[in-house]
Amino acid sequence: MASPFNQLRERLLRAGVAPRHVRRYFNELADHFNDLRAEEERAGRSPAEAESAAFVRLGGMDDLANAMIAQRQFQSPFRFFCVLAPWAAFGLAPVLLLALGYLVACSILASGWTIFLNGSPTPFVKVSGAAEVYFGIGRSLYFASPVLIGWAIALTAARHRLKALWPTVGLVVIACIGAAAQVHATRTAAVSSGIPLGPTHVTLALNAGNVTKFIAISPYHAAAILALTLLPWLVWKLRSG
Repeated sequence: MASPFNQLRERLLRAGVAPRHVRRYFNELADHFNDLRAEEERAGRSPAEAESAAFVRLGGMDDLANAMIAQRQFQSPFRFFCVLAPWAAFGLAPVLLLALGYLVACSILASGWTIFLNGSPTPFVKVSGAAEVYFGIGRSLYFASPVLIGWAIALTAARHRLKALWPTVGLVVIACIGAAAQVHATRTAAVSSGIPLGPTHVTLALNAGNVTKFIAISPYHAAAILALTLLPWLVWKLRSG
């Protein structure tokens, strides 16, 4: 629809109206606007004159916005939660989701080690066939989790027109954790005929052992993750701008 309706969309989203209700409202406005414009054209007005008259008959932007904002059932409970507790929505929740993603990835690594590489002292060896697919799922989840969660943060903030402070904090935290996280795989030293028989142990820790290495490498890794997570927001800005 025309630019006045784009301004109305922004106003409704910033006022907390759920995006699904905004879309439905705009579909209804579009249908009504098209009907009014057709009536004006049938009355003998030019297309430009008919469009202007249809805008006038449809109502002012204040009236159209207040009609939705005043109805509390159209407000987004998720946006209300983001505004009420942004530290939880963009800090705690993403970190917990990232921890869950890493837990699943480490579980895949540990189970794959037992299933496919029971005689190997390390799971970090070249594999093929079903083992390659199995370990590949865990590896993809491990590397993709920070980016996917970052995308969720950026899209949520853009979709609900939230202020940038807390989403930015969340993106930076996720990027730093993603850059610092390291998987450690060990096996109990129980050996028979040169074959390790002890149980496997897969743990995840932040790379803080070598401070020099941490400072030299991790910031670039974190910057790369942060750049990837900002892609949806940049695409949205280009499309809406």
